[in-house]
Amino acid sequence: MAKKPKKHQQSGSGGTPATVALTAAGTLFTTHAYEHDPASPSYGEEAAEALGVSPDRVFKTLVADVDGTLTVAVVPVAGSLDLKALAAAVGGKRAAMADPVAAERTTGYVRGGISPLGQRKRLPTVLDESAQSHETICVSAGRRGLEVELAPTDLASLTGAVFAAIGRA
Repeated sequence: MAKKPKKHQQSGSGGTPATVALTAAGTLFTTHAYEHDPASPSYGEEAAEALGVSPDRVFKTLVADVDGTLTVAVVPVAGSLDLKALAAAVGGKRAAMADPVAAERTTGYVRGGISPLGQRKRLPTVLDESAQSHETICVSAGRRGLEVELAPTDLASLTGAVFAAIGRA
């Protein structure tokens, strides 16, 4: 997993909206599939363990409501989201976790498989600043059991994300 991502080609309809978006943008990325266990209590930690990657390099995608606006937060699976810091990062006052049904409907993905990429509607996105300390990070590729590895700067560029200290250890 330490090698650089390569230009990944999507074949036919096998891609997710996330991988299709990456391919269309010409972004270097690598997909990593693993057998998802529905009984796993944490999708992100399951992914880190299955891929043999440090949990500080695997990031989870969370959807929050910041002053009435759905906002995407991308934080390491080893920690949690600081809602107050997320609100501040986007110039808001209050943040709370979004209703799961609204998050799924708006992003087009199911919980545990929400990717920051290829969402139905582009939402304000904040990427925890710790991502910048890694050459590559892993995020959901749009379904449970599939991760995409890419440079954090590419992720930020494609999602319009800002970097901020929104994760808590």
